[in-house]
Order: sequence, then structure tokens, then C-alpha cells
Amino acid sequence: MRLFEFCNKNRSDSVSETGTPYGTPFGDLLRAANKTGLSYRKLAERAVDPETGVEVGYTTLHRIAQDKPIMLEPGVVGAVAAAVGSVLDVTERDVRTAASQQYCGLVADDPFEASNDEATVVVVHAPGMKRKDMPKVEELLRRYAAGELPEELSGGDETSN
Repeated sequence: MRLFEFCNKNRSDSVSETGTPYGTPFGDLLRAANKTGLSYRKLAERAVDPETGVEVGYTTLHRIAQDKPIMLEPGVVGAVAAAVGSVLDVTERDVRTAASQQYCGLVADDPFEASNDEATVVVVHAPGMKRKDMPKVEELLRRYAAGELPEELSGGDETSN
């Protein structure tokens, strides 16, 4: 299931305390995990980033769920992914995408559904933009997949083609 399908399906009816127009997908993930019956304390026991070892406590998880600001760093997002990933069947990439949307106001997703097991395609764009609004990006991806990198991106390096 794609992250935004998950978030829309599990969207809480409460209004974000931050009043963000970008939605609260990161908070949605914590609220959904909590609704499975796991307390924030239990989720915190799982909240350890496997790369950095950063641990996130239950108060931080609760703050995220309440859409309150936190000190955000990659280890924190990785720890949240470790806490909710298997509970909600979402990937670390999904959790990172949700955090970037909620805290940076940018949507980072795959509007072209071009990702697969070998490669991840993430396009960062303004909220509300759809595939049809990004024809140049779609053309660039199509050419890249065909091995035809545009000259402006290849830097004249013929080994890129």
C-alpha cells in the first residue's frame, strides 16, 4: 500500500494543532500505530534507528502524534520508521517521505509510479501538483530510463549515455 493511500485511509478527524496546509502524514503514522493497541511507551521500545543507534522516547513519539514540533534529524526519522514499520506495513522510505511533507511542506513521492525493487524514484514538489503538472520531469525520467540523459545533466560526459 502506498503511503498516501495509507494516510488518507487512516486520517484522523482531528485538526492539526500546527494548522499546516500540508497535512500531517508523519503524525498520522504514529496515531495509526497507537490505534493498533500499542502505547507510545511500547512503540518507543522499538524506536531505535538501525543506522545511527538514535533512540526516540515516548514523549517525542507523542509530540509527533500531536503534530507538535520536534528536533528532527535523520536518526529520529529512522527510529520512528523502526517503531511503526512492521506494525503498519510501511517502509522506512514511506516514513521519511511523510516526515518531509509534514515538517518541510514539500511532497516527496513517486507520482509516476516508476519505483521498483532496484530503484527508487522520488520527486520533491509543491503540494497539490500531480503527474500531469510535471511533464518535463516525466520526460526526463523516460529519457533516463532509455539511457538518454540530456546533455545539460550529463555534463558532456559521454560515459553517462
